[in-house]
Amino acid sequence: MRKSFVWFDIGYTLLYMQREATYREALLQFGVDADLEEIRLQFHLTDKLFMREYPGIFLQPVATYMPAYLGLMNFRLGISLDVCELNACWEDIKAKVGSYWQPYPEAAEVLAELKKRGIGMGVISNWDATARDVLRAAGLIDYFGHLFISSEVNCNKPDARIFRMALETAGVDARQCLYVGDNYYDDCLGSRKVGMAAVIVNRYGFLGIEEIEDCPVINDLTGIFHYI
Repeated sequence: MRKSFVWFDIGYTLLYMQREATYREALLQFGVDADLEEIRLQFHLTDKLFMREYPGIFLQPVATYMPAYLGLMNFRLGISLDVCELNACWEDIKAKVGSYWQPYPEAAEVLAELKKRGIGMGVISNWDATARDVLRAAGLIDYFGHLFISSEVNCNKPDARIFRMALETAGVDARQCLYVGDNYYDDCLGSRKVGMAAVIVNRYGFLGIEEIEDCPVINDLTGIFHYI
């Protein structure tokens, strides 16, 4: 069935954090000069491992998981540092960055093309109270007719309720919708509970998500046009 509505996740689907450069800066303050692309790769792989092995952990306070997260990432980078001290330094650096979340280069172009084609758009995302602000700062918020943010509706993906609320409010049939996200366990499995098709954005191909066999994977947002 042709899709008339596309729902999006936010983080690492539409927007990304400026974490690699800021983390490299923190490492430099500890005398470690790490390759930026290797840092980017290890962030990606650690993200995917945590999504797979510890569902819902990124909804917890950062302090509850970040030492383990950075410890594993640094091990893979061959770095041995006090992760609590390192994380405190990193937080100081991040606090000085104006817009920590940035839109992917193709995001605005893809959303504009969907709008041109008359396809409805909305957001269903696990996020805190800053969701609308980060989308506004990225220049993307006006593309979306409906936004369902977990902190606003007291319901998190992959719970089917947040997807049902979105469908009912938008007045669209799940079969007419495509969900686009980066976390198979929240995004694909969650949207599938209400009969919605999904695609997963993974900018390293299948690297880090080799276990996924039942959901289409695209390298960037331009790939969604094949599925609508």
